[in-house]
Amino acid sequence: MKKKNLLVFIIIIIFIAIVISLLVNRKISEVCLGEMNECFSVEIADNVQEREQGLMFRESLSEDSGMLFVFEKEEIYPFWMKNTLIPLDIIWINSSGEVVFIEENAQPCKSEICESYSPETDALYVLELNGGKSEEINLEIGNFVVFK
Repeated sequence: MKKKNLLVFIIIIIFIAIVISLLVNRKISEVCLGEMNECFSVEIADNVQEREQGLMFRESLSEDSGMLFVFEKEEIYPFWMKNTLIPLDIIWINSSGEVVFIEENAQPCKSEICESYSPETDALYVLELNGGKSEEINLEIGNFVVFK
C-alpha cells in the first residue's frame, strides 16, 4: 500500500510540475479595445518562432481570447492564413496603440498559394481575434488599444 501511495504522489508531483512549466512558458496578457473597451486574454508571440507558428493548426479560439504579435520595430507586416483552421480578424496597431488597419473575417487558406493581408501603414503589433469579433465590438480604424 505504501508503494502505491508513493507512486500516486510522484505522479501528482510530475503532473503539477508539467502544468506549472506550461503556464510559465505561455506568455499571456490582456488587450482592451473597441467602443465598449472589450478586453481579451491574449497569448504573446514576440519572437520569430512564435510569430511564425501563430494560431496555425488551432481548431478553436475561445470568444475572449486571441494572439498578440509583437515586433521589434514598426513596419508593414503582411499576414496570411496558411494552415489556419479558423476565420480570424487581423488587427494592425501602431506604436501609439492606434488601430491602423483591420482585415475582418479572414478565411482559412485551403490551397498551396494563400492570399496575403497587408496594411498600407506601419504597425508594431498585430492582434488576431475570432472572425467577426471586430464588427461585434464596433472596432474601427483610429480606435486605441490598451495593453494590460
